[in-house]
Amino acid sequence: MSLVRVADAAEPLAQWPNWRGPLSTGEAPQADPPTEWNESKNIRWKTALPGLGHSSPVVWDDRIFVTTAVPVGDALPPRPSKAPGAHDNLPVTHQQQFVVLAADRENGAIVWQRSVGELLPHETWHVSGSAASASPVTDGEHVFAFFGSYGLSCLDLEGTVVWQKDLGDMLVKHGHGEGASPALHDETLVVNWDHEGDSFLVAFDKRTGEERWRVPRDEVTSWATPIVVEQDGRAQVIVSGTGRVRGYDLDTGDVIWECGGLSNNVVASPVAADGMLYAGSSYDTRAMLAIRLAGAKGDITGSDHVVWTRNERTPYVPSPLLFDDALYYLYHYQGVLTRLEAETGEEPSGPFRLPGITDVYASPVAAAGRIYITDRDGATLVMTAGEQPQALALNRLEEPISATPALVGKEIILRGEHHLYSISQGAQ
Repeated sequence: MSLVRVADAAEPLAQWPNWRGPLSTGEAPQADPPTEWNESKNIRWKTALPGLGHSSPVVWDDRIFVTTAVPVGDALPPRPSKAPGAHDNLPVTHQQQFVVLAADRENGAIVWQRSVGELLPHETWHVSGSAASASPVTDGEHVFAFFGSYGLSCLDLEGTVVWQKDLGDMLVKHGHGEGASPALHDETLVVNWDHEGDSFLVAFDKRTGEERWRVPRDEVTSWATPIVVEQDGRAQVIVSGTGRVRGYDLDTGDVIWECGGLSNNVVASPVAADGMLYAGSSYDTRAMLAIRLAGAKGDITGSDHVVWTRNERTPYVPSPLLFDDALYYLYHYQGVLTRLEAETGEEPSGPFRLPGITDVYASPVAAAGRIYITDRDGATLVMTAGEQPQALALNRLEEPISATPALVGKEIILRGEHHLYSISQGAQ
């Protein structure tokens, strides 16, 4: 199958270019994936992946792009974390090869596999994490792979490295590893570098890697991915953090507005639509904020721009889903779903305990009136959307899944700890 170039590409809304989909909300507006599957039903193909990674697959036309970290060489004496308060971490015992690969969407064959760096990590990661947890992003011309302390790389669609950047070493809270993904808007790529040292937000020219701006952030470690929103005639980068959720001018890096109210250890990324932003966290205190972006300037904490707030069952690891004028999110990372009216924050029904779902790291996604929630045991619950979500099917695969699914066309692409799956109705 020939690779379709961006100039001839299908409708952008039919792609899955980043870990939260074409709208950065979790919705795939043109997809219609299957409702039921298992290891012997509706599996188009299943491809073994090298190493370990929890990054989500991204899709453009006939290619699927994935990142992973592959242990190489002989085992070394375990290295403890340098971070204060470190616990529940895997010891660093091997040099890691940081790999980007492309799979053929038609048959799952690995088209190319490219190492973009190899070294011994300076830090540990959580027992449930990986050294490749940040998801790539693609524009149909390039693939941008971010391994945090281990480099940012731009590759073309044949796997040739175009440019690379080394941003230094992060010192992550508790030594739990890195995971914020880059955000891409037009010609600009944005990276959030929140850690226990000097935190910053940085923007690059996507074609050359030239640094456009870098601004300091008064923040400690977060794992939140930036989003980019068009508002009041300009693009702004929005990043959640422990101290504040902030909107930055994409052209200059200047802070446009900021709002307090989130908690420590911010992991969930915000979502936005129709001039509203929704940001949540729950590590030590629970918070969900709905912010009207039109005219927001300066410190808007406690102002009329904060349309509503909630402090019940808010998200920790999975990010919220914004779908059909409703906000769906999981309590902490457990199998309890909250559904709110996005405009008012009202909860006309629920909460909903999800049958068969336990710990969830993957963020919920939606298409064709259905919601897909995948847990770390490999189970995916498919539900109807709406005021009274109903379970349609509980589907199980035989390996853990931490990565958010990709929904494209008639498929759901699932990245497990060992395999990449393409699942489609009537595939077998």
